[in-house]
Amino acid sequence: MSFRQRLEEIRTGFKPAFWVANTTELFERLSYYGASAVLAIYLSEQLHFSKELTGWMIGIFGFVVWFLPVLGGTLADRFGFRRALMFAYLVMTVGYFLLGSLSAPWMVAARQALTDKWLVFAILMIPALGPAVVKPCVAGTTARASTENVRSIGYSIYYTLVNVGGTLGPVMAWLVRKKLGWGIENVFRVSALSVFLMFCVTLLFFREPTQSGEQKVASVAAAIKNMFVVLGNFRFVLFLLIFSSFYVVFWQEFISAPLFLRGYVDPNANADLLLSIDALTVICFQILVSYLTRKIPAFSAMTLGLLISSLSWLILALYPTTVGLIGSLVVLALGEITQSARYYEYVSRLAPPGQQGLYMGYAFLPIAIGYFIAGPLGGYLLHYFGDILRRPQQMWWVVTAVGIVGTVLMLAYDRVFRPGGEKGLGIRG
Repeated sequence: MSFRQRLEEIRTGFKPAFWVANTTELFERLSYYGASAVLAIYLSEQLHFSKELTGWMIGIFGFVVWFLPVLGGTLADRFGFRRALMFAYLVMTVGYFLLGSLSAPWMVAARQALTDKWLVFAILMIPALGPAVVKPCVAGTTARASTENVRSIGYSIYYTLVNVGGTLGPVMAWLVRKKLGWGIENVFRVSALSVFLMFCVTLLFFREPTQSGEQKVASVAAAIKNMFVVLGNFRFVLFLLIFSSFYVVFWQEFISAPLFLRGYVDPNANADLLLSIDALTVICFQILVSYLTRKIPAFSAMTLGLLISSLSWLILALYPTTVGLIGSLVVLALGEITQSARYYEYVSRLAPPGQQGLYMGYAFLPIAIGYFIAGPLGGYLLHYFGDILRRPQQMWWVVTAVGIVGTVLMLAYDRVFRPGGEKGLGIRG
């Protein structure tokens, strides 16, 4: 097939709904990562929450964001992608706007009645509901609105736009906060405006994609029942728990790294802008790393990615500077690239025959569990090593140790449970 023919195939292989959904996903990720880039700083420096409370807040927020897609896909199928997307973008609009309006006069009564702690906790749960619906809607639209011969390209476009949003979000936060001088609260308001525009785009331009031969959608009750079926698979649950260590290490990027940089390195550092380095590295090196690791078995690539990301924080431990953080984020991203695509491949192999779709819905669980642990752990380490011992850079040795323990457990898991056909890490047979 010639290059021109392939371009024509791509041009005609996607329905308009594909482009609309993926465009909205880009701006949703921009909003999410823009807000995430300043959330720890906002809670700690502006609302004066303790490091431990800041960690707990972000940990619970991240857990909800990444756990609910397990049920979000069922809800999206039941009510339709268009209505589900509109609902999600409207909910996120309200949540981000309220988060950026805590100092407004009309919020005083609520702050006095609930206290800042509980009010912020309640508000954080609102935008956390949105991604749980958006992700399965956009992924499902990509499947339904693309022909078989271009579907893999469709998912490549989807993941690329996610990382573009992940790059632009922290840049947007920096521009709003630093260059325009609007302050951190307006970062959340710009995030609210971004997702509200996506609500309008969905309302005006998105048309429900359909395919012939679709199976009957499961009920929400059936989805909850399936949850217990999946969680009854000891081998699968054990793997999810062990691999959660990757995300305990990874999410320190958004939890403790900004507070460490501004608290113990440079109080005026543009921590939000620096957080764009991870996604930018993914965009630049995804193809190269995927090519170099293409012959490595899935489990090997996942374990290697965990080890690389874990060791990345040693750069900051040894060189507690802004440049040290940049180096850590680049290596962290290389570890992420090494394991990310292979992780989903491996999960599909763990699923019993005929249950791949069901099990893939639970691939988000390690991300959620990792966030839930990473938040409190990061806050505690910052307080203990920074405020008590006055040796803040030593916290990164502990973060690295968590990842190394996870790596060892992955190796042990591989010895005991090995899917058929997987060569593993060469430890045996």
